[in-house]
Amino acid sequence: MNAAGGPKELNEALVRSLPDNGPVVMVNLLRFKKHSADGDGSGWNAYERYSKAISPLLKGVGATILWAGNAEGAAYGDLGTKRWEFVVLVRYPSRKAFLGMVTSPEYAQANVHRENGVDDHVILSTTETYSKFPRTAVER
Repeated sequence: MNAAGGPKELNEALVRSLPDNGPVVMVNLLRFKKHSADGDGSGWNAYERYSKAISPLLKGVGATILWAGNAEGAAYGDLGTKRWEFVVLVRYPSRKAFLGMVTSPEYAQANVHRENGVDDHVILSTTETYSKFPRTAVER
């Protein structure tokens, strides 16, 4: 956990400095450990435990997983030495909702599984400029 209470990788100052005037999509890029750090299966198994634990937290802040899938490689451009294994797109009604979730005590409990299973994890905070999804009353 970082000083503000979120995961150690959380760049909370950056997220708080960005405009917060509507939905955001967090683009998660992940690479897994071969074995979970707690000895309970693979890194993927630990990530599955994390995913199950955060599902009610996502729902509680009005977030939804838009898409998740295996990364196969760069169809365009050069990733250099980075090879991502899994990609998840999560839509939050606001940056405040995202920060509220990832800095909560409930998230801290679930995050142990993520840290046990993930070798590398980058989340890109994106501003929604187009979406087929209409804004809800909460997001307006």
